[in-house]
Amino acid sequence: MATNTSYMQIPQTLFASIDMGTSSFKLLIIRAYPNGKFLTIDTLKQPVILGRDLSSSCSISTQSQARSVESLLMFRDIIQSHNISRDHTRAVATAAVRAAENKDEFVERVREKVGFEVDVLTGEQEAKFVYMGVLQFLPVFDRLVLSVDIGGGSTEFVIGKRGKVVFCESVNLGHVSLSEKFGTCSGNFEEVLKMREYVRMVILEFGLVEKVKEGGFEVAVGSSGTIRAIEKAVVSGYDRDFVDNVGDFGGCKRDWRLSRGELKGIVERLCCGGDGEVERVRRERFFKRRSEFIVAGAVLLDEIFELLGIEEMEVSGYGLGEGIVADSLAKVFDGYDLNANARWRSVVRLAMRFNNKKRVKAGAQCASIAKDIFEGLRKCDKLYNNQVKLIASFEDKDLEYLEAACLLHNIGHFTSKKGYHKQSCHIIMV
Repeated sequence: MATNTSYMQIPQTLFASIDMGTSSFKLLIIRAYPNGKFLTIDTLKQPVILGRDLSSSCSISTQSQARSVESLLMFRDIIQSHNISRDHTRAVATAAVRAAENKDEFVERVREKVGFEVDVLTGEQEAKFVYMGVLQFLPVFDRLVLSVDIGGGSTEFVIGKRGKVVFCESVNLGHVSLSEKFGTCSGNFEEVLKMREYVRMVILEFGLVEKVKEGGFEVAVGSSGTIRAIEKAVVSGYDRDFVDNVGDFGGCKRDWRLSRGELKGIVERLCCGGDGEVERVRRERFFKRRSEFIVAGAVLLDEIFELLGIEEMEVSGYGLGEGIVADSLAKVFDGYDLNANARWRSVVRLAMRFNNKKRVKAGAQCASIAKDIFEGLRKCDKLYNNQVKLIASFEDKDLEYLEAACLLHNIGHFTSKKGYHKQSCHIIMV
């Protein structure tokens, strides 16, 4: 599509992606445009935890299948409430399903009970989608990127540049599978040591270190929920005795980054945080549902940093789900540009950094309503006020500013509820 195509002439389209992961099922609903603009409308996450079945057998249990169907039926209701077509809905399954002996039975049950056609991704396909998702969030299109995505049953590594995958590998290491194999690892030095040795052994057996170093990379990016949780722990000072629930304003200006030293501080606190019960409660309060697997995830990431020589990792708010939508966009719209609309990506990153999920969702809904009003007004050539004729101009850039304002007007709540609009302006300006 030509770059000078009018923003207002580009159709908005709703897409839904369902990621049936090892630890949880995730629904993502996005309003997307062929010019590369993404706006997350709704998200939902259900802790199905298929990985527990595979630790004791090679099949997905009847109970887990029932939980899966229940979650997917809930997702289907939400998708239908948004009037999203089947052509724009994609359900994919990852490590736990592809490793299960009864995956065909499971996929057929989902088809019969829910009506979703589930695509069981190979590790290479999963890695490619993760990379495509990263490109929708970070301005790294022209750089040689090493993307790391830690899932519940596997970790995907992909090196890419300018939207092309140079190398990808899926390694059978995940935060759920490691937790099941070595226990919770909370405060037990011997368990952590055994897990570290096992992680090193598996990575070295895959020849991953040699392959990555042979191709090289300019920037490392982490895109999974585990990595985002660790980065949030750094910002909030989890490795200190006092955790700031709001976060340090100066720390947030690092803009989605995690250094090796910061990671080590979090790992040390998770593994050697003092009194076991006190630290467990503290960890559950901070990491919530992820607390059961965060030790394994943090140790795994620490070993990846060490083995691959990563000093700093950029953190992406997007991953597999957004990559699936990007792939769908490329099929629906000819000439879809993975590197389009860099300015909009910066708005989304800022909104997600300083807003919680509830405010991000409210901002997206506000932007949708504002867009509908804007488009209605734009159809009018003339406006009237007290019988006085007014000439109004509604240009493409005006709508983009309006939608950005909707997403960012609440970010000042990060520092103070009083006068938050002034704080919002301050954050945007700095």
